[in-house]
Amino acid sequence: MSERENLFNVIRDFKVIRDFKTAMMVSLKTSNAMHVRPMAVAEIDSNGGLYFATRLKSPKVSEIEQHPSVLVTFQDGQKFAALEGRATISQDKALIDRLWSETWLTWFPDGKNDPSLCLIKVDPVSGEYWDNAGLRGLKYVFESVKAISTGTTPSSTSDQHGNVSL
Repeated sequence: MSERENLFNVIRDFKVIRDFKTAMMVSLKTSNAMHVRPMAVAEIDSNGGLYFATRLKSPKVSEIEQHPSVLVTFQDGQKFAALEGRATISQDKALIDRLWSETWLTWFPDGKNDPSLCLIKVDPVSGEYWDNAGLRGLKYVFESVKAISTGTTPSSTSDQHGNVSL
């Protein structure tokens, strides 16, 4: 299997992002400035679509309607990932009902029938990840010590970092 195929499988199977509960979503404001905010991950579907709950009248909804390209980043300890994708807004009641979480009551006091509740779906088009957890982290520490002692920079390995167009 080629490095590109292996990388695609890692991202496609969501091994890198499936344990993340929170992400940072970056969208483009009407002024062409970037806007970033934390978002709770409601679901990652079998096709890699990411779902987030939000208010229909929130700035991010109008930003997405004008500029649907977004960046979603994840970090947990020594694991990092970034997905670029196209965002859409949905008020699909069946989907909202299926994804509903009681923790959303804080923002949607009328529950899953709150008229301001909508979902952002991000369909990834490319992804990149860095994983220095476990043995990979030890390997990186070894490479770093070796680089310091030899006056070089640490070598990057394909099992620690990769990117792919989906």
